Amino acid sequence: MATLLSPAPLTLDGEQQRARDWFESLRTEICDAFVTIEREAGSDAVFERTPWDRTDAEGRPNGGGGVRAVMKGKVFEKVGVNVSTVGGAFEGEFARTIHGAGEDPRFFATGISLVAHMANPHVPAVHMNTRFLATTKRWFGGGADLNPPIPYEEDTADFHAALRRACEDNAGVADHPRFKAWADDYFYIPHRKAHRGVGGIFYDHLECGSEARFEPLFAFTQAVGRAFLDVFPRIVRRRRDTPFTAADRARQLAWRGRYAEFNLVYDRGTLFGLKTGGNIDAILMSLPPEATWE
Repeated sequence: MATLLSPAPLTLDGEQQRARDWFESLRTEICDAFVTIEREAGSDAVFERTPWDRTDAEGRPNGGGGVRAVMKGKVFEKVGVNVSTVGGAFEGEFARTIHGAGEDPRFFATGISLVAHMANPHVPAVHMNTRFLATTKRWFGGGADLNPPIPYEEDTADFHAALRRACEDNAGVADHPRFKAWADDYFYIPHRKAHRGVGGIFYDHLECGSEARFEPLFAFTQAVGRAFLDVFPRIVRRRRDTPFTAADRARQLAWRGRYAEFNLVYDRGTLFGLKTGGNIDAILMSLPPEATWE
């Protein structure tokens, strides 16, 4: 099994193509589900899709790209669902910070990244990302976490239950207690001494090593996507019509400020995108449309 990506133009082997196809199909299903919710609310909002090409250190197109899809509607104040498939070589010392790239900086990465900021403060914001990478090693990573300005125990329980089932159904490669604790550690804002939400799961460097290992890890990755697609629209429909006050909105905007701080200071995906010639607007689509700092 080939491990490394061939030089540009970007070529994909069987595993890489299957992962890419899944992330793109999941993007379509999620976007369709979110547009349906907008239609139920009487909105004609749609996703605006913007393709982009990866550029190298000199700003030249080199090694894949992606599509940034953003919708601003009545229920989803701002939601981005991005997919990308890129390859090339890490620049300078950054390679040594990436799993398996210390001796050979070539890489391949494909994945989906989603962040939704909701109009109603009673509807939780959410993040979900899954990805497949190859350096001298191959692995899956990702996670999902719920970020309510006004938490509800029922929503938190349902979200965690969906992700727990995804892990338990793939117990050969997934460890829910470990991944849940990992999310609690990762989605934490040290300078605020606070978590950015009510958690979920997070995992990284789930190494394939062989085709026999790829299949169950790929199945788990798909299960995480399906779990998200099942549970989050249910939570949105449950809370979207809840009346809210100016104080609720102020609480939401202040919370969004904390969310922005995490993504700009600590988020690994933000740094990875900036260091690998990603599209700036796609990388920063996670930032909320409005926020306050007081």
